[in-house]
Amino acid sequence: MSEEITPEWAPGASTGFELGTDGPRVIMVGVDGSDSSWRAAAYAAGLARRQNALLTMVYVQPYMAMAGAYGADVQGVTEEIADDLVREIQEHAERVKDVYTGRWTFLTRRGDAYTGLAEAADELKADAVVVGASEKTGHRLIGSVAVRLVKAGRWPVTVVP
Repeated sequence: MSEEITPEWAPGASTGFELGTDGPRVIMVGVDGSDSSWRAAAYAAGLARRQNALLTMVYVQPYMAMAGAYGADVQGVTEEIADDLVREIQEHAERVKDVYTGRWTFLTRRGDAYTGLAEAADELKADAVVVGASEKTGHRLIGSVAVRLVKAGRWPVTVVP
Protein backbone atom coordinates (compact mmCIF):
# COMPACT_ATOMS: atom_id res chain seq x y z
CA MET A 1 0.00 0.00 0.00
CA SER A 2 1.41 3.36 -0.94
CA GLU A 3 0.27 6.64 0.48
CA GLU A 4 0.21 9.75 -1.70
CA ILE A 5 2.14 12.65 -0.20
CA THR A 6 1.22 16.19 -1.17
CA PRO A 7 4.18 18.62 -1.24
CA GLU A 8 3.84 21.66 1.06
CA TRP A 9 3.87 24.03 -1.89
CA ALA A 10 1.13 22.24 -3.79
CA PRO A 11 -2.40 23.69 -3.95
CA GLY A 12 -4.51 22.19 -1.18
CA ALA A 13 -1.47 21.31 0.94
CA SER A 14 -1.68 21.65 4.70
CA THR A 15 -0.94 25.14 5.98
CA GLY A 16 -0.14 23.93 9.50
CA PHE A 17 2.83 24.72 11.67
CA GLU A 18 6.07 25.68 9.92
CA LEU A 19 9.42 25.35 11.65
CA GLY A 20 11.45 28.54 11.35
CA THR A 21 10.66 31.65 9.40
CA ASP A 22 11.21 32.82 5.88
CA GLY A 23 11.77 36.48 6.67
CA PRO A 24 14.16 38.55 8.73
CA ARG A 25 14.09 38.38 12.53
CA VAL A 26 16.00 41.61 13.23
CA ILE A 27 15.97 44.76 11.11
CA MET A 28 18.43 47.42 12.22
CA VAL A 29 18.25 51.08 11.24
CA GLY A 30 20.78 53.83 11.91
CA VAL A 31 19.27 57.09 13.15
CA ASP A 32 20.94 60.43 13.78
CA GLY A 33 18.06 62.90 13.68
CA SER A 34 18.53 63.87 10.02
CA ASP A 35 15.60 63.82 7.62
CA SER A 36 17.06 60.92 5.66
CA SER A 37 17.55 58.87 8.83
CA TRP A 38 13.89 59.42 9.80
CA ARG A 39 12.84 58.28 6.32
CA ALA A 40 15.06 55.22 6.77
CA ALA A 41 13.46 54.55 10.17
CA ALA A 42 9.97 54.78 8.67
CA TYR A 43 10.95 52.41 5.85
CA ALA A 44 12.56 49.96 8.30
CA ALA A 45 9.49 50.10 10.56
CA GLY A 46 7.31 49.15 7.61
CA LEU A 47 9.59 46.23 6.78
CA ALA A 48 9.64 45.08 10.40
CA ARG A 49 5.86 45.31 10.68
CA ARG A 50 5.25 43.32 7.51
CA GLN A 51 7.85 40.69 8.43
CA ASN A 52 6.94 40.57 12.14
CA ALA A 53 10.60 41.32 12.91
CA LEU A 54 12.25 43.22 15.74
CA LEU A 55 13.08 46.80 14.72
CA THR A 56 16.29 48.04 16.35
CA MET A 57 17.17 51.71 16.00
CA VAL A 58 20.82 52.57 16.64
CA TYR A 59 22.30 56.02 17.29
CA VAL A 60 26.09 56.30 17.34
CA GLN A 61 27.27 59.19 19.50
CA PRO A 62 30.32 60.68 17.76
CA TYR A 63 33.60 61.27 19.54
CA MET A 64 34.66 64.87 19.14
CA ALA A 65 38.22 64.89 20.43
CA MET A 66 39.02 68.48 19.47
CA ALA A 67 35.87 69.86 21.08
CA GLY A 68 37.00 68.39 24.39
CA ALA A 69 40.33 70.19 24.02
CA TYR A 70 38.45 73.49 23.93
CA GLY A 71 36.53 72.65 27.10
CA ALA A 72 33.20 71.80 25.46
CA ASP A 73 30.99 69.22 27.17
CA VAL A 74 30.87 66.83 24.21
CA GLN A 75 29.63 63.81 26.13
CA GLY A 76 26.76 65.81 27.61
CA VAL A 77 25.79 67.14 24.18
CA THR A 78 25.78 63.74 22.47
CA GLU A 79 23.84 62.17 25.35
CA GLU A 80 21.33 65.01 25.05
CA ILE A 81 20.95 64.23 21.33
CA ALA A 82 20.40 60.54 22.18
CA ASP A 83 17.78 61.51 24.77
CA ASP A 84 16.05 63.77 22.22
CA LEU A 85 16.02 60.94 19.67
CA VAL A 86 14.48 58.54 22.21
CA ARG A 87 11.85 61.11 23.14
CA GLU A 88 11.01 61.78 19.48
CA ILE A 89 10.82 58.05 18.70
CA GLN A 90 8.54 57.44 21.70
CA GLU A 91 6.26 60.33 20.69
CA HIS A 92 6.03 58.99 17.14
CA ALA A 93 5.42 55.43 18.40
CA GLU A 94 2.56 56.73 20.53
CA ARG A 95 1.00 58.46 17.48
CA VAL A 96 1.13 55.30 15.35
CA LYS A 97 0.39 52.70 18.03
CA ASP A 98 -2.85 51.69 16.29
CA VAL A 99 -1.00 51.08 13.01
CA TYR A 100 2.42 49.83 14.15
CA THR A 101 2.10 47.18 16.82
CA GLY A 102 5.56 45.68 16.25
CA ARG A 103 8.42 45.32 18.64
CA TRP A 104 11.24 47.88 18.67
CA THR A 105 14.31 48.82 20.66
CA PHE A 106 16.71 51.77 20.73
CA LEU A 107 20.46 51.44 21.29
CA THR A 108 23.21 54.03 21.58
CA ARG A 109 26.89 53.52 20.90
CA ARG A 110 29.93 55.79 21.03
CA GLY A 111 32.50 56.28 18.30
CA ASP A 112 32.70 56.25 14.55
CA ALA A 113 29.28 55.83 12.90
CA TYR A 114 30.38 53.03 10.55
CA THR A 115 32.13 51.05 13.27
CA GLY A 116 29.26 51.50 15.73
CA LEU A 117 26.63 50.40 13.22
CA ALA A 118 28.72 47.47 11.98
CA GLU A 119 29.40 46.21 15.52
CA ALA A 120 25.72 46.60 16.46
CA ALA A 121 24.61 44.71 13.33
CA ASP A 122 27.03 41.88 14.13
CA GLU A 123 25.99 41.71 17.81
CA LEU A 124 22.29 41.74 16.93
CA LYS A 125 22.81 39.26 14.09
CA ALA A 126 20.83 41.72 11.98
CA ASP A 127 19.16 40.22 8.95
CA ALA A 128 18.92 43.63 7.28
CA VAL A 129 20.47 47.07 7.80
CA VAL A 130 18.69 50.25 6.72
CA VAL A 131 20.36 53.67 6.64
CA GLY A 132 19.56 57.05 5.18
CA ALA A 133 21.62 58.49 2.35
CA SER A 134 24.19 61.02 3.47
CA GLU A 135 23.08 64.62 3.23
CA LYS A 136 26.68 65.92 3.26
CA THR A 137 28.20 66.85 -0.09
CA GLY A 138 31.73 65.83 0.90
CA HIS A 139 30.66 62.21 1.26
CA ARG A 140 30.33 61.94 -2.50
CA LEU A 141 34.10 62.16 -2.67
CA ILE A 142 35.31 60.28 0.42
CA GLY A 143 32.43 57.85 0.88
CA SER A 144 29.56 57.79 3.32
CA VAL A 145 28.65 55.43 6.14
CA ALA A 146 26.07 53.84 3.83
CA VAL A 147 28.65 53.14 1.12
CA ARG A 148 31.05 51.65 3.67
CA LEU A 149 28.30 49.37 5.03
CA VAL A 150 27.42 48.20 1.53
CA LYS A 151 31.09 47.55 0.70
CA ALA A 152 31.53 45.52 3.89
CA GLY A 153 29.13 42.98 2.35
CA ARG A 154 28.19 41.36 5.66
CA TRP A 155 24.46 42.22 5.66
CA PRO A 156 21.85 43.25 3.13
CA VAL A 157 21.91 47.05 3.26
CA THR A 158 19.13 49.34 2.05
CA VAL A 159 19.99 53.00 1.56
CA VAL A 160 16.93 55.25 1.75
CA PRO A 161 17.18 58.62 -0.04
